[in-house]
Amino acid sequence: MKVVVSGASGLIGTALVRALRLDGHRVVRLVRRPPADPDEARWDPRGMVGPAALEGAAAVVHLAGAGVGDRPWTPARKRLIRESRIQGTRTLAEAVARAGPDVFVSGSAIGYYGGTGGRETDESGPLGEGFLAELVRDWEAAAAPAAEAGVRVVHPRTGVVLTARGGYLGRTLPLFRLGLGGPLGNGRQWLSWITLHDTVAALKHLIGTPGTEGTEGMAGPVNLVAPNPVTNAAYTRALGRALHRPAVVPVPAVALRAALRGFADEGVLISQRIVPRRLEETGFAFAHPELGGALKAALKDR
Repeated sequence: MKVVVSGASGLIGTALVRALRLDGHRVVRLVRRPPADPDEARWDPRGMVGPAALEGAAAVVHLAGAGVGDRPWTPARKRLIRESRIQGTRTLAEAVARAGPDVFVSGSAIGYYGGTGGRETDESGPLGEGFLAELVRDWEAAAAPAAEAGVRVVHPRTGVVLTARGGYLGRTLPLFRLGLGGPLGNGRQWLSWITLHDTVAALKHLIGTPGTEGTEGMAGPVNLVAPNPVTNAAYTRALGRALHRPAVVPVPAVALRAALRGFADEGVLISQRIVPRRLEETGFAFAHPELGGALKAALKDR
C-alpha cells in the first residue's frame, strides 16, 4: 500500500518510514524543499500540498510540528508550536478530504488531559487545563475536514517516547552515564511512557496495514502509552540500574522552571497517569510493557 508521511525526518517519523518500507509498503515523504527523489512530495504546512502527493494513498500519517520540549517556552516559541500544528494539520486534512484515503492518522499528545495526578485516565478522560491541553484540543479539531469527508481519522495521543536517539531519554543520557542523573522536582509525578519500537508498532496498528486485526473501526483518540506508567522517581531508579550508575542527584523544580519556563510545569513536573485502554481493547501487544525491559531495549536504539 502507499502511505504518505509528514514529519518523516523526525524521531518517530524516521523510524516509522523505515518500518513501513521493510514491510514492503511504498512510503512518500512530504518535504518542504524541492523533492529529491520519486518518493518525496512537496508541501507547505501554511496551505499547499502537491497535487499528486496523496494520489492513490491508502493512508496518510501526519507527524509534523515544531518540537514542544526542545526550547524554553517564550511567547514566540509557543506561537510557533501552535501555528505549526494547527495550520499544518488543517492544510493536510483538507488535502486528505479531497484525496479520500482509507485513514488519516493525525498526531496528538497526552497533553490533552493536563495534570491527572495519580488517577488512571483513559481516552474517556476530560480535557485538562493549560497551554498543552488547549493546543491538543485545537490540533485535533483541525483534522475535521478529513472526518467530515468520510475518512477514518485517528488521533494517536502519544506519551513520552523512550529511545537513546533523542527526546526525554536521549537528551539526559550523558548526565545519567556520568552518575549525575536524578529525579525531577520531588519525583512523585507520574510518567506515561512508551518505547519507540512500540510507538511505531502502534502507529502501524492504527493505520491497519495488512495482517492487522481489530482496527477497521478505530477512530478518534487513542493513547500511545505503555500499560504501566511509573513515577519519575521510579523511572530514575530504573534508568540508574540499567546504566549501573547512581541516580540520586535531584533537579530542583525552581531550576527547571528557570531553564524551561512554562514547559517545566506542563512537560516534566506535571503528573499524568495515562493508560492505553483502546489499544488493549483492539488486541495490540506491547513488546515492552514494563519499564525495566523497555529501558534496556531503548538504550540499544541507534
